[in-house]
Amino acid sequence: MPVNLLEFDAEALEGYVTQLGEPAFRARQLLRWIHQRGTADFAQMTDLAKSLRGALAREAEVRTPRLVGDSLAPDGTRKWLLQVDGANAVECVFIPETARGTLCVSSQAGCVLDCAFCATGKQGFNRNLSTAEIIGQLWLAQRALAGEATGEAKDSTQRAITNVVMMGMGEPLLNLDQVLPALRLMLDDRAYGLSRRRVTVSTAGVVPGMERLREECPVALAVSLHAPDDALRDQLVPINRKYPLRALLAACNRYLERAPRDFVTFEYVMLDGVNDSDAHARALAGIARSVRSKFNLIPFNPFPGSAFHRSPSERIRRFAEILQRAGATVTTRKTRGDGIAAACGQLAGDVADRTRRTRTVRRLQPAAELNA
Repeated sequence: MPVNLLEFDAEALEGYVTQLGEPAFRARQLLRWIHQRGTADFAQMTDLAKSLRGALAREAEVRTPRLVGDSLAPDGTRKWLLQVDGANAVECVFIPETARGTLCVSSQAGCVLDCAFCATGKQGFNRNLSTAEIIGQLWLAQRALAGEATGEAKDSTQRAITNVVMMGMGEPLLNLDQVLPALRLMLDDRAYGLSRRRVTVSTAGVVPGMERLREECPVALAVSLHAPDDALRDQLVPINRKYPLRALLAACNRYLERAPRDFVTFEYVMLDGVNDSDAHARALAGIARSVRSKFNLIPFNPFPGSAFHRSPSERIRRFAEILQRAGATVTTRKTRGDGIAAACGQLAGDVADRTRRTRTVRRLQPAAELNA
């Protein structure tokens, strides 16, 4: 099978090109053609030596996941279903806003973590995505949003995609061998040229992965928190049983030593009667005092089989007010794309589940009120 050049970050591509007997600078030219210009046809790469174009045509390719679904919501949110092999398809989502456009990228076919409120987790898990399958989502989305690629160079500041978030299907920090080269391509000025502040990795709290990301490629960090204490978080985010809050918050503070932003974003899905009381908000305020952070409150987005309910708007407003009065920075996420199951927590794709996990969801008993 031909070598898929989407697997290579700059260093790996340079190694491949030199193996073909070509000078290293040809790798920089290839990066620009493939990632900046969205070109997959080597014959169009006119500044490459003819001999290199011939070798690439014989031995290499630019192969992305296969597009099998394209949905557009009334609010402009767009979701693509991408076939990554004969048994699995994953989803990525583009969310347009006035000042930016955010692409939500998947890192696994399914997810092994089984968070109680997430459709992906209820699909079970099949496998990690390759670097080509991860960066291929950005490559395809960029082409789709630009109309079809023409081969002409484009100014990256004019692209529709200004931000990338690793918040799609899967836990990115359980697939770092493949995620890290994709992140390096996103940041490379010869490829996508995004700043570290505009690339965000979201984790449910995989502490060893946070340490490795901090050392090898620190980008913006979001942590799926969803509960202010271990007892409740053990139920909502089962990995908390392995890496409890004390260890997680300490890892957040270590990450901030090298992070491109001076805060960690704590994602907090609002579940009616489960994690949305005044006492929960006051406990979260204590966390805010221990870690430089911003809270992003997410109204729960329902999916088939879930028995959770979205907290009422007034309850979310009151929750945010308690946090703000305590000095915390708080935003409430506007629900986007829920009409096409593209909102946070709704991505499910089509996964051949190796975990054989049941897809019905038992409703948690409301958590006991914390002491005021």
